[in-house]
Amino acid sequence: MSFAALAQAPNRRRTEAWLLVLVVSISVGGYAYVGLSMEGRPPSGLAGFAVSVFLLALVPHLAVRRWAARADPLILPVALLLTGVGLVLLHRLDVTYVARPDLKIAPTGNGQLVWTVIAVAVCVGVLLVVREHRWLQRYIYVTMAVAMVLLMAPAFFGADQFGAKRWIMLGPLSVQPGEFVKIMIAVFFAGYLTVNRDALTLTGRRFLGMRLPPGRQLGPIATIWVLSLLVLVFERDLGTSLIFFGLFVIMLYLATERTSWVVCGLLMAVLGAGVVGSVEPHVHGRVVAWQNPMDAFTEAGRQAGISEQLGQALFSFGSGGITGSGLGQGHPELIKFAGNSDFILTTVGEELGLTGVMAVLMLYGLLVQRGLSAALLARDPFGKLLAVGLSSALLLQVFVVTGGVMGLIPLTGKALPFLAKGGSSMVANWLMVALLIRISDSAQRRREPVAST
Repeated sequence: MSFAALAQAPNRRRTEAWLLVLVVSISVGGYAYVGLSMEGRPPSGLAGFAVSVFLLALVPHLAVRRWAARADPLILPVALLLTGVGLVLLHRLDVTYVARPDLKIAPTGNGQLVWTVIAVAVCVGVLLVVREHRWLQRYIYVTMAVAMVLLMAPAFFGADQFGAKRWIMLGPLSVQPGEFVKIMIAVFFAGYLTVNRDALTLTGRRFLGMRLPPGRQLGPIATIWVLSLLVLVFERDLGTSLIFFGLFVIMLYLATERTSWVVCGLLMAVLGAGVVGSVEPHVHGRVVAWQNPMDAFTEAGRQAGISEQLGQALFSFGSGGITGSGLGQGHPELIKFAGNSDFILTTVGEELGLTGVMAVLMLYGLLVQRGLSAALLARDPFGKLLAVGLSSALLLQVFVVTGGVMGLIPLTGKALPFLAKGGSSMVANWLMVALLIRISDSAQRRREPVAST
């Protein structure tokens, strides 16, 4: 093995360490700035927040250095920076919510910090236990069975909140199984397509110039489609259904390179969404609000029950301009109860402007790009497809959330990864980060013998 290969791991970890120092500085600086801007003094919890963020950077860095030394040096810093920005935004919103008890919105910043600690601990645990990502391929059908149970559980045992049934109540805690199911489905499809790729690519009947997939291999795909429709009907969770549809279409196309899969997937998505959007009142209401968001400010719109949130979100983006009003100087409380969850990006748009929104979206794009880079480097088909699936799931969730709050598509009710409040979302996203780190490390290790020749 060459000297360059031996020196590569320390160099990667050194780069990661310096990036984490920058991330901690930005997060702590943003937290302090919120207090100075809104209260004229540093926040009382600044020291505790600084220590927490420092440990959130140090512990996973040491874990990566120990168990995934050749992993991509950008994945962990980008994920932690997004998480830190989210904690700063939640603290900024908490200051307003405490000052405005009439809004009846409980502060969530401290609770989200606790969930972040749990999520990072899960990430470290995965790196410790899963030393080789191909180990997951042995349990793809078990994974899929568990995913289906979790996916359907809210329909029978879930709590109906804000018009959707996507939560399961466990005492004082609420869990969103859909956040974990997307990862399980990515694992299943990666393993399934690795085994059945040739059959899906080379067999099937031609119809209208397209080669349709064979029925035996089409079965699991059709099952996912039917279950996605059931999620829409019984749980009224438009966002999860869109992510599932998009995920299996992307992975199928990349595995088979057959356009017929894309056509079939799009037709199935349009057909399912059209039918459910026509018969399900909650989904239909979101479509109506998306088509005419400003009707919420008219008497007819109020009588029809159209929510003002999308209209207020568009006003927030418009008032932010290029550079925004300044952190802590906007009015995100006008969004009301979803300001710290579904609509947290509107706070970025109003107070940090187009510049801040583009910076956040570029961070998401960079994280997705590093996941796809790991897929290109991976030598085993399962690792390639799993990295693509995880990156695609993140990309799709960012799209459905940002597209909804910006009026591009109907609102979906999903949380923006890493930024918005939500323990299930935070844990699931850091679980995804751990798997991407593991795939990146394994891919780089397999390239070293080639580098030494």
